[in-house]
Amino acid sequence: MSTAATEGTETPEPQLSRLTRLLPIAVVAAAICLFASELMTMFELRPPGGESLCQQVAGDRHSNAQMVIAGFAVIATGAAIYGRSRPAAFAVAAMGILALLIFLISDLRVANTSGSLSEACGSTQGFLFEAKAIPQGGFYLELVGALALAVTGVALATMTPAQLGALRPAPRSRTTEPRGPSEPPKHSPHKEAGAGPGAKSRLSRLARPRARQRG
Repeated sequence: MSTAATEGTETPEPQLSRLTRLLPIAVVAAAICLFASELMTMFELRPPGGESLCQQVAGDRHSNAQMVIAGFAVIATGAAIYGRSRPAAFAVAAMGILALLIFLISDLRVANTSGSLSEACGSTQGFLFEAKAIPQGGFYLELVGALALAVTGVALATMTPAQLGALRPAPRSRTTEPRGPSEPPKHSPHKEAGAGPGAKSRLSRLARPRARQRG
C-alpha cells in the first residue's frame, strides 16, 4: 500500500464543543468536592427539642474512603485523556458510581432519623440518648461531589479514544514578531565626512606647504 493512500486514510482530530472540553475540569472539581466533604461534619446528633449532643465527621463514617475514590478518579482522568484509554475512562465512571452508592447506603438512609446512642457521643457511663441525625455541610457537599463525579465519569466513558485525546489542552504557540528586511549598515558620520571630494581637496592643500618646505 502506498504512502499516499495511508495518508489519505488518516482520521482527522474530532471537533469537540466548548462544553465537552470542560468535562475533565468538571471531573476534577467533583473529585475535589468529594475529597473536601470527608473533612467536614456529616451529621449533628441532637435530641428532640434539645441542643446538639455531638457531631459526626464524614471521614469517621467512611474511614476516608471517599478521599481514596476522589484521588483515584483524578489519576484515572489524566490517564484517560493523555493515554487515550477507554478503560481509564470506565474507571472514572466506576469511581463516581461507587461514591454515589456509599452516599446512598451509608448516609442518605441515616439522615433525619432518630435512634438511641451512647458511646457515639463519648459517653462512658453507657447512658442511652434519643437523638436525631441532622445533616450538615459535609452531607450536602458529598451529595454534590458523588453525583457530579458519577455523571461526568459516565460521560467520559462514552467517548472514543480519539475524542479523549482531543480533550488534551492544546500546546501554546509562541508568537514571534516578523523581522523586517535587512537594513544596510549605517556609516559613521566621520567616515562619510572623510570620504567626500571636499576631503581630498583638504588633503592636497595640506600637502602643498610641506612640498615647498622640502624644496
